[in-house]
Amino acid sequence: MPVRQVQDPVVFIVDDNAHVRNGLSALMESVGIKCETFKSANDFLKRKHADEVSCLILDIRLPGTGGLDFQDQLAKAKIEIPIIFITGHGDISMSVKAMKAGAVEFLTKPLREQDVLDAVHVALERASQQRGRHDALTALRARFETLTDREREVMALVVTGLSNKQISSELGISEVTVKVHRHNLMGKLEVRSVAQLVRIADAVQNGAKQTKRD
Repeated sequence: MPVRQVQDPVVFIVDDNAHVRNGLSALMESVGIKCETFKSANDFLKRKHADEVSCLILDIRLPGTGGLDFQDQLAKAKIEIPIIFITGHGDISMSVKAMKAGAVEFLTKPLREQDVLDAVHVALERASQQRGRHDALTALRARFETLTDREREVMALVVTGLSNKQISSELGISEVTVKVHRHNLMGKLEVRSVAQLVRIADAVQNGAKQTKRD
């Protein structure tokens, strides 16, 4: 499997106010965090996004597509990026809606630098965890793809709780052959217990369903 090239975390800033963009950009650079700025949601979408850990500082009131609508668009497109909302005209209903939809923070202008940095730290940590889960699932799928059709059949029956003898009867093969397939598939998947095998089966199945929805 090719080694992932690690990219520096990046903070994307989307605000139609140049003064706000420049101020936040200077703040990020002052603490060594890479950032990129955009004046609209559409400009942000035009950017070719690399495989990187990132978060989004997003003004809730933007020309064209507003912040809350853009958050909804990203969710429907299955684009997982932690969002920090900023606004000079926010209200409680906006804040509640944004947070319920998964926003990391909802900050009001004028912004306190430490509040912004704290929110960015939380957002990038969340993004890093998301990346870790994605990488783990990708590696798991790769191992699963190495299984033969017969090994997958045996696995499907093992996770239902059937014994080797019952699987032998179900598939019409000898119990010794079942044991060989079971040993081989557990080795390929790097598991040592049925409990681990069940978790892998669930992860692969859920991942397949997610891919079909996408």
